[in-house]
Amino acid sequence: MKQIIMKMIGLYLNTLALIAPKRASQKGFELFCYPARIPINSKQRVFLESAKSQGFDHEGSWIQTYSWGNGPKNILLLHGWQSHTYRWKRYVELLDKSEYTIYALDAPGHGLSGGKFLSVPLYSEVISHFVERFNGNIHAVISHSVGSFSALYTFFKNPALSSVKLVTLASPGEASEFFQFYKKSLGLSARSEKLITGRFKQLFQHTPDYFSAPFFASHIMASGLIIHDEDDTETSVDHAKRISTVWTTSKIWITKGFGHNLRSDEVVNAVLSFIAQSDDETEYPFAKRQSLNHLKTQSI
Repeated sequence: MKQIIMKMIGLYLNTLALIAPKRASQKGFELFCYPARIPINSKQRVFLESAKSQGFDHEGSWIQTYSWGNGPKNILLLHGWQSHTYRWKRYVELLDKSEYTIYALDAPGHGLSGGKFLSVPLYSEVISHFVERFNGNIHAVISHSVGSFSALYTFFKNPALSSVKLVTLASPGEASEFFQFYKKSLGLSARSEKLITGRFKQLFQHTPDYFSAPFFASHIMASGLIIHDEDDTETSVDHAKRISTVWTTSKIWITKGFGHNLRSDEVVNAVLSFIAQSDDETEYPFAKRQSLNHLKTQSI
């Protein structure tokens, strides 16, 4: 049934591309960047209400933020696609509130934030807006899935974040892969593909090929921890391996059996150890990254 619906949507876009190309480009792009908002249930709301609730306006949309604790070290938590701040509950519970102040935000179109649209550039703008208020005083950023992709893009654009620790959990690798997936699933014609790609470039000044996590990571000097699971069916573990190859100041841990969400206590404890200790002091279940001068970075 799902495949039939996808093909019907593709047929609609292909037809629209012939008779109303501008509308086809807009509708096709919306399908690529509009998430389904996951409702917050009563249990999740209880946890979120334990935070200090704040927020800010970004381009006319409300961005919901939360904070816990009053410690001197600021931690920022970034959720993934069709998720919200509740996914960080275990981290918030275990982090020492006298040592850390923990911040989280709902991305546009997610949780209690406004808007219906989300892209990596937009998420990055929101992250940058939030980080600016701390004048660089961020100890670590912990991110998941599209939140990780957006964090990598943010660190790539802002070299001043080199002193901030960055944790990426199950990061996607290439925006072009998402685009090719939708193209194949929908059965888009060459005309439809060209129109939608044109709309993408019009909005972001780049084609989907530009948005590459390994490319961004190859320019990052911040200390990083990459965690990805072999059994991740949503984003391939190969992305993590490629990212770690070019991000020479990172460490990588390939897990088994935790899936895309990586919610296990082992993962949580590894992340907390990473942000709490210096590189020389921390013991890891993964190898310390060696300097690899012979590796080539991706050019775009």
